[in-house]
Amino acid sequence: MLLRLEGAAFAALLVMPAAVAATTPQRADAVIVTASRFANDEHGVPTHVSVIDRREIQRSPAVSIPDLLKGRAGIDSRPLYGPLGLDATVDMRGFGDSATSNTLVLIDGVRLNPVDASGIDWSAIPRESIERIEIIRGSGAVLYGDRAVGGVINIVTDKSARPYRHVEIGVGSYDYRDISLAARGGVDAFSYQAAASWAETDGWRDNNDADRRAANARLGWFFGDDSELFVNLAAFGDSTGQPGSIAEADYRTRPTFARTPDDRGRSEGYRLRPGLSHRLGETLDLAIESGVEHRRTVFESPSFGSQRDSDTVFVTPRLRWRHDLATLPSETVLGMDWYHAEVEADTDSSFTGVNRQSGRQISRAVYLQNTSRLSAALQLAVGFRRQEVDQRATDRQAALSGQATRSRNAHEIGLAWQASEALKLHVRSGRVFRFANTDELFGFDPETFASVFAGDLKPQQGDSHELGASYRRGPLDVHMALFRLDLEDEIGFNSETFANENFADTRRQGVEVEAGWQLDEALLLRLALTRQSAEFREGQWSGNQIPLVPSYQASLTAAWDGGGAGRWSAIVRDVGERRYSGDFTNSRKRLSGYTTADLTAEWQVDAWSVKAQVLNLFDQRYAPFALYSSFRDDFFYFPADPRSVFVSARYRFD
Repeated sequence: MLLRLEGAAFAALLVMPAAVAATTPQRADAVIVTASRFANDEHGVPTHVSVIDRREIQRSPAVSIPDLLKGRAGIDSRPLYGPLGLDATVDMRGFGDSATSNTLVLIDGVRLNPVDASGIDWSAIPRESIERIEIIRGSGAVLYGDRAVGGVINIVTDKSARPYRHVEIGVGSYDYRDISLAARGGVDAFSYQAAASWAETDGWRDNNDADRRAANARLGWFFGDDSELFVNLAAFGDSTGQPGSIAEADYRTRPTFARTPDDRGRSEGYRLRPGLSHRLGETLDLAIESGVEHRRTVFESPSFGSQRDSDTVFVTPRLRWRHDLATLPSETVLGMDWYHAEVEADTDSSFTGVNRQSGRQISRAVYLQNTSRLSAALQLAVGFRRQEVDQRATDRQAALSGQATRSRNAHEIGLAWQASEALKLHVRSGRVFRFANTDELFGFDPETFASVFAGDLKPQQGDSHELGASYRRGPLDVHMALFRLDLEDEIGFNSETFANENFADTRRQGVEVEAGWQLDEALLLRLALTRQSAEFREGQWSGNQIPLVPSYQASLTAAWDGGGAGRWSAIVRDVGERRYSGDFTNSRKRLSGYTTADLTAEWQVDAWSVKAQVLNLFDQRYAPFALYSSFRDDFFYFPADPRSVFVSARYRFD
């Protein structure tokens, strides 16, 4: 399958330039905020930013945000249970088990990654509120700091005041049902946006029922010259049965089986984020976001229960100054980030009794980024960041208390050359880092298994390099990047010692290609190809592959607007073999790759829109995540859902 997709990709790349003279109009420049933390058009950004816009989101077969992301180059998505994607891990540039701690996810420029090892709360984001998603691979440590190692995903919500209202209902396989509402508008200097969604499913597997609910709102007041005072509010929650992984024999013969039929999890939370964007003068802009967030996560099983509460307070002011540097047109961004997060986890185990663990992290950072135009075609970007964290961890049962203070610098230099109207080349190199999360501060004595403070974990750091080219002319839009990421002291969980450790040096390198071709007004083709290797360079596992990282990924999307016949979209995705989770010795067999196809069709009738989706069209059996247990001497799988069908109807109020 890979050879077929790669053959199609490179054949398309060869013939596309001949078709560039087509009369299809060139798309307008997108507005990008992730690359500078202020709005810029694409020509003002000295790197490549992939954008998933509202139109693509609406027409995609994806049911969840992680499913939407996996169609892009360099991104893997690994859900554990069902179509809602509540527990999905999104991995950029091949981090496997530690992906959540190395891929930074933002909403409107503010981080969603929790301070502990918990995953992203995808239920907190109603899909109806999303304007676009911006993706920067392998960059972001200067502007965003800790965890922006593999890249940054910024979910940008709708802030327009264009009047709009809709309601949508849907049903699907395994008793799936959902409803969503959205509205926006404005009166004089005031604007509002609001969205809410609810979904639930009985699930394909036993003990696999799930639900999610989310609501958010934004209120804005415009004043002066292009200035705004605003507040974002959100509440969210979800619950799910957790059937667990299943042994290989069960995976082959009864994949719906629940090994843990009584395990359940649920979470809920809220966030309040006031902010200000203010034009101080013709060349000076101020932006401030602040906020409070709370999240509670509960897990229940017959022998173990836990409740985890996480609270975060933050403020992130920054300035943008447009000026001349000597005689060069220049833009400088100066900012600071301050985050204070606390986590308390109460557990009740039939084996170890009642306990409370807590963690606290205070993070302070300052950063500076300058972009200067050396000539009409050449841009230079340089940046620096200094970040310091104070961390504390306590364990009541073990009478444990520990504290550590860590600091690291990030820097980046990039050069972009507009070689022609259609061709843009860029090169960049920088320093990246991440600190241990609060869960990784707890270790275990290998002899007594008592809790110990793992304050000796060093921050992970390394060098990221990229060489890229973008070609855009008429109906053609192609991007290619070669990358290398060398890390030292990479933080990860060693399944042999059952401890979080600093690994020996690692290297990730590869090539990513994204290509879009608007053949005519009705038909769009999009290709995404990734070839990568992720391996240890030194130590006991030198030369071994890092688990859960496929050596290749490929996807082909075709979107056709047939007018009265509907808008159709199909995506075929191919993922290669990879090592099982925890197999650092590379002594086990490989987890099989898989190929899936998804299809969607949408029909518009006056104010009504009817949409049908088929996921896993050819009913492929596969597992996006699996591990090997040395205790059971067996492989354990999280099987993906079989073929699933969804139908929805949307009514727009004009």
